[in-house]
Amino acid sequence: MPRENRKFHKPREKSEYDQKVLDIRRVARVVAGGRRFSFRATVVIGNRKGKVGVGVAKGGDVTVAIEKATAKARKRIVIVPISKFGSIPHDVEAKFSAARVLLRPAPPGSGIIAGGPVRVVASLAGIQNLSSKILSRTPNKLNNALAAMEGLKKLRA
Repeated sequence: MPRENRKFHKPREKSEYDQKVLDIRRVARVVAGGRRFSFRATVVIGNRKGKVGVGVAKGGDVTVAIEKATAKARKRIVIVPISKFGSIPHDVEAKFSAARVLLRPAPPGSGIIAGGPVRVVASLAGIQNLSSKILSRTPNKLNNALAAMEGLKKLRA
C-alpha cells in the first residue's frame, strides 16, 4: 500500500495508570474438530496514588487478551486509603476463592514485604510500607491478587 494513501493515526496519549501483566495462560475449549486455544491475561493497573484495579480477560492472541484485561481493570478500580507514612491504616485479612491474605501496616522505611501478586497490587496502589502474608497454600496468582484486592476494599481510613 502506498504511503500517501495510508491513514495516519494520532499517537496514543500516555495513560495515567501504570500496568503490569501478572499472568498469561493458554486455555483450551474442546470442539468437534479438536481443541481451540485462546489466551487468558491477568493485568493489574494503578496510578501509585491510591487507585488500583485487577482485570482478567480472554482473547484469540496475547495482545488482544491484555488489551481486554486492561479495559476490565479500568472498570474495577478501587480507591485505597493510604496513611501519611505510606502504609495502610490497619490490619486486614481477606479471602477470595481458596486464597487468603493478611495485610499489615509496616513502619516507615521497611518497604513492601509481600510475595508475588500481593506485592504487585500493593506497589501499583502506591503503598510504600506494607507487611503481608499469603495464608493459603494456593499458588494461583489470579486468586491471590483478587484476595489482596478484597483486603484493600475492606480498608477504612
